[in-house]
Amino acid sequence: MQLENKVAVVTGASSGIGKAIVKKLSEKGCRVVLASRSLDKLKVIKAGLKGETMVVELDVTDSESVSKAFEKINNEFGKVDILVNNAGVMPLTYLKNEHLEEWLKTIDVNVKGVLRCMQAVLPGMIDRKDGHIVNIASIDGKEFYKGGAVYSASKAAIIALSRAMRLEVSSEYNIRVTCIEPGTVDTDLRGDISDKEFEKNQDWDDNEAKLKPEEIADGILYALSQPESVNVNELLITPTRA
Repeated sequence: MQLENKVAVVTGASSGIGKAIVKKLSEKGCRVVLASRSLDKLKVIKAGLKGETMVVELDVTDSESVSKAFEKINNEFGKVDILVNNAGVMPLTYLKNEHLEEWLKTIDVNVKGVLRCMQAVLPGMIDRKDGHIVNIASIDGKEFYKGGAVYSASKAAIIALSRAMRLEVSSEYNIRVTCIEPGTVDTDLRGDISDKEFEKNQDWDDNEAKLKPEEIADGILYALSQPESVNVNELLITPTRA
């Protein structure tokens, strides 16, 4: 499938996987929309991109912010062909340590944020009978561990949501849905962890096998580049040495 001139919105585009995705899509000729709360970072990234690009302030935990952002996008480009739901947090905690506000934030960003953005693009995609939604989940949505209960629950929800979405929108409306499930990626997500007991019990080191954000972006590009008759349902991507 040709990606040139496709309008692609990437949430959480200010760093990590999101930053890598917008670079790859820009190189392929997409009209890329960089969406995040961090406008200053987005503007720096935008300056290094080629082609038609747009920066929008978007907080996935705020329904009004999401609505206003997509209104601006539609006013500028008239449609959204591709949505990459990438914004996410990972404040891993032991349940016994009672980090309720962090747990609620995890669900609000990782699950409700996807729902808000999905709701914003689906009507247009249904009308056109065309579109592709990519949801970034995690291997942690399938493999569980102590300290990852809430984060894993949020990513398992996205895997289930993606599967159910395909049943509703793929065959009838020609909307493709892909769920990306990365293993450990070299990003700053672990900076969200405030549970010191959990952090102390980890054996992370500099030799830990990690994926590069660009490698996840390559997987997304693969899914997006398939013919319209092909839906890449799920991609589980892990480091070779993991």
